[in-house]
Amino acid sequence: MRMNEVTFDDSRPVDGYGPGFFRVGGEIVEGAVIILPSGVTVWGGYGDVARLVAAAGEIDVIFVGTGPEIAQIPRELRAALEAAGLGVEIAASPAACRTYNVLLSEGRRVGLAALPV
Repeated sequence: MRMNEVTFDDSRPVDGYGPGFFRVGGEIVEGAVIILPSGVTVWGGYGDVARLVAAAGEIDVIFVGTGPEIAQIPRELRAALEAAGLGVEIAASPAACRTYNVLLSEGRRVGLAALPV
């Protein structure tokens, strides 16, 4: 099998995660996280909708990591994101991080909002 090194240009991939934290582009972020092309910030959780909606101009799809297990997100959150024109993909946080990294490496316009495991 031929292996190719993945490059992320100026983007910030998820390097790792653990109980209560994410490592993004080599930096530790405690708690929930939002990763967008414009930067990495702490996320206030499902009620923190405004920053995700504001990202509609810089991303096409937002991955929402629901913690250690896949779960439904609040109907209001999904409706607000879709009304802003964002595709919404829900997954457990580990799967959301992996999928985000793959699409990021392809140069896609993606974002991640994830609860810690």
